[in-house]
Amino acid sequence: MVLPDGTVVKTVVHLNQVIDHPRMEIGDFSYFGHLEELEDYAAHLAPYLFPVSPEKLVIGKFCQFAHGVRIITSSANHHMGGFSTFPFNNFTMTPQTTMEDIMAILRGQSQKGDTVIGNDVWIGMNATILPGVTVGDGAIISSCAVVAADVEPYTIVSGNPALPLKKRFDQPTTQALLDIRWWDWPVDKIEANIKAITGADIERLREVGAGG
Repeated sequence: MVLPDGTVVKTVVHLNQVIDHPRMEIGDFSYFGHLEELEDYAAHLAPYLFPVSPEKLVIGKFCQFAHGVRIITSSANHHMGGFSTFPFNNFTMTPQTTMEDIMAILRGQSQKGDTVIGNDVWIGMNATILPGVTVGDGAIISSCAVVAADVEPYTIVSGNPALPLKKRFDQPTTQALLDIRWWDWPVDKIEANIKAITGADIERLREVGAGG
């Protein structure tokens, strides 16, 4: 982020400009506002997502991640089908252990699938997203929330486990926003309609989305 006087705020970064990870898909303009510079943003944001993990982390466009957000993906899980959850295989690897062996270990853990963060999602300070969760477009995750279940679009959740506090808009408005998908517009079209987007002018967005 660059201030009017040219000062570069190095602690605010667009995630797809600082992360190159084979198991992450990150949309344009989604940013992380951490309070310190990091050497490895992928490892901080999703510390258990490995290049050989079977799951993916998908982040949409225009998402806003506050300081301390963590996304725990399925590769962090332990196998829960036996009498012990201790990851014995992790501590019995030898020089003869192959990459295929490691991938088999990861596949054998409790897999909950991909973690998906929609578009225009705001995740507050120190919130945690747990494995396999889908956060819908336009949702807001409160600070320190622990999200263990899917979050519907344009819903505010809070707590541990995170529960819905309220819907941001009525159902017709929510559906209109999901249909319009302003985040997929060309950048110049978004810039020309920022007041309508930030000012909640749904009629203007409908008009522009219809080609008006």
